[in-house]
Amino acid sequence: MEPKISDFGVARTFEVDQTRGNTSRIVGTYGYMSPEYAMRGQFSVKSDVYSFGVLAIEIISGKRNNTFYQSGRAEDLLSYAWELWKEGKSLELIDPVLRESYSEDEVVRCIQLGLLCVEQNPEDRPTMTSVLTMLTRHHLKLPLPQRPGFFIQTESDNHSHQSVNEVSISEQNPR
Repeated sequence: MEPKISDFGVARTFEVDQTRGNTSRIVGTYGYMSPEYAMRGQFSVKSDVYSFGVLAIEIISGKRNNTFYQSGRAEDLLSYAWELWKEGKSLELIDPVLRESYSEDEVVRCIQLGLLCVEQNPEDRPTMTSVLTMLTRHHLKLPLPQRPGFFIQTESDNHSHQSVNEVSISEQNPR
């Protein structure tokens, strides 16, 4: 697995004191790009927070976000992690290779932190400084995550498959 942050080339477009910006040329790997960057070309330090969250969930699951699909359950890794989180079954996400060598509390905390990093609204995502604090201070209570960006609803949630951004709609029955 090769880590991919939203786009290292974007960093070159930042001024020294700039924390956000826009671009009309979207480059990078889908699945790792934040929704606001992929859809509107808006990037910020929270774009990398989103990518970090994707990587955290990939490491825990041993699966790649941009190639994940589980028929009948979720169409992407973040949706799958979110569904398991909502059902209180987060530990089902863990890569079988890790099953013998982890602390349940630490893994659930990392999944929760990963989901916090991939929230739809960039303002709701933690800063990387906060992420570091949450990773190192186990006594801190983490906020509850909201649905991730690009969340795909399952049939049990709604009888259509659409993303939270309400831009993409996929129909299961072709014309």
